[in-house]
Amino acid sequence: MEKASKIASANGMDIFFVRAPKFKTNSINIFFHDSLSKENAAKNALIPAVLRRGCETHPTLQDIANYLEELYGASFDCGVTKKGEHQIVQFYIEHISDKYTGEKAELFEKCFELVFEILTKPVLENGAFKKDFVEQEKENLRKLIESRVNDKAQLAVERCFETMCENEPFSVYDYGFVEDIEKIDEKNLYEHYQNFLEGLPVLVYITGDIEEEKLQKVISRMTSLKRGNIKTIPFGEISKEVKDVKEKVEKMSVNQGKLSLGFRTNTGPNEMDYYNLLVCNTILGGGIHSKLFQNVREKESLAYYAFSRLEKFKGLMVISSGIEIENKDKAVKIILQQLEDIKQGKISDYEYESSINTIETGVRSIMDGQLQIVDFFLSQEIAKHQDDFESLIHQVKKVTKDDVVKVAGKIKLDTVYFLTAG
Repeated sequence: MEKASKIASANGMDIFFVRAPKFKTNSINIFFHDSLSKENAAKNALIPAVLRRGCETHPTLQDIANYLEELYGASFDCGVTKKGEHQIVQFYIEHISDKYTGEKAELFEKCFELVFEILTKPVLENGAFKKDFVEQEKENLRKLIESRVNDKAQLAVERCFETMCENEPFSVYDYGFVEDIEKIDEKNLYEHYQNFLEGLPVLVYITGDIEEEKLQKVISRMTSLKRGNIKTIPFGEISKEVKDVKEKVEKMSVNQGKLSLGFRTNTGPNEMDYYNLLVCNTILGGGIHSKLFQNVREKESLAYYAFSRLEKFKGLMVISSGIEIENKDKAVKIILQQLEDIKQGKISDYEYESSINTIETGVRSIMDGQLQIVDFFLSQEIAKHQDDFESLIHQVKKVTKDDVVKVAGKIKLDTVYFLTAG
């Protein structure tokens, strides 16, 4: 069973190893953590985009691509995401395990050195990043942010969260905002990068079948980085009283309405109540057995899709649905009735048992991919929760219907967001 073992800790950097000999590949994942802020979001999003363009030994994107081919088709990627009010910048490489190459290829060492060089030895010009790299990546980032509108269902969920959490860091988009890109140039971005490298907390996850001495080399190289005062990243506010339900309607070119209802769960990811919330959310809208699917979509034929999901790091839940525009009020009423039914204990054995099985199946499916395994343990570390796969399943199976009813009582509607035609 995969477990994440901490093998080193120094200078605001924790290094974990997940022994997973069942995979034919090894992976190295390096995560930098920052507080989500409008001031830094676009800069943090640009850093991996600019760094991946070239390093001292492989100064162009094509040079890096050619070298990855030499490393038996190793894959490298980087980017940003957010978990609660943490903005996370990831650098990742995966390569075939040396035991399958039939020769002393030393792929693990070479792949690590490539990522380390991309991180620490970027192509510079006049003591800063290359101007044309930065300008091109600024344009790419602008297009990426503007393309949010193409996925209307996801946009409605994000806009719902942003409306809920206005004036909270969570309202900042993962990639920042277009207006902030203009202020960035090759000099101030390079300055930001230096602070980024020296001062942000780092989590490193290595997965696969790797000998101890190779792990020690990684520890030695990573802990040799020049580091200064390490930034403290606050977890963020979870519980919040809802005084008035916010309502927001936005108009775009859509054929069907996108309805998102945002809730405060008042339950943090490191609380025992979180397991109860997980089951509650799955009963409500976590699969074809759920109340939203069975009653809103199937029985009432009110929605093309209807599901609920948790943003566990911020204590939020969203119900997302695609509906005929004229059915908005009816849909809101019936959706809220499903949550009310859970609060009143109207949970069938089928809904309860199917939800426990759905969660177990979902957790076990995570174990099929190295990236998913790493994301699971990264999430546990951020949440300050030490579950592995089996302990999570064990805790979920202990949840009773009464536990679900109690945790549902803490869930409060905060925002009704509707994306409609206009």
